[in-house]
Amino acid sequence: MSATATVEEHAWGRIVTDAPQYRPVRVALRYAPSEDPRAVHLTFPTGTDFPSGTDWSLPLDVLENGLRAPARSGNVEVWPCGRVQAVVEHHTADGVDVVQFDSSALSRFIRHTYAAAAGATLE
Repeated sequence: MSATATVEEHAWGRIVTDAPQYRPVRVALRYAPSEDPRAVHLTFPTGTDFPSGTDWSLPLDVLENGLRAPARSGNVEVWPCGRVQAVVEHHTADGVDVVQFDSSALSRFIRHTYAAAAGATLE
């Protein structure tokens, strides 16, 4: 595998809870093909109180496929929510964390991951 650039972008998400209004959060979307060409990371700001922690790792194909139809791998599930949003759900023994994103931000990030991985070998 050749060395390729890390992609790091930010997107606004909405933490979904039982509260009447969602809480906005700025999420770092990271892809480091030299570390793992199949994984992406969603990193939430310090102070985000998720049972699952503030760094979620999931397969790139689950994020991509989840924009069109429900997709799951291990403790992470992604699915479309209407025509312009997507939900990322992270399950742990302590509970479920749910964040909603605009699909366009996730699609743009995915396109940039393919550009970064163009020289990498996905074995």
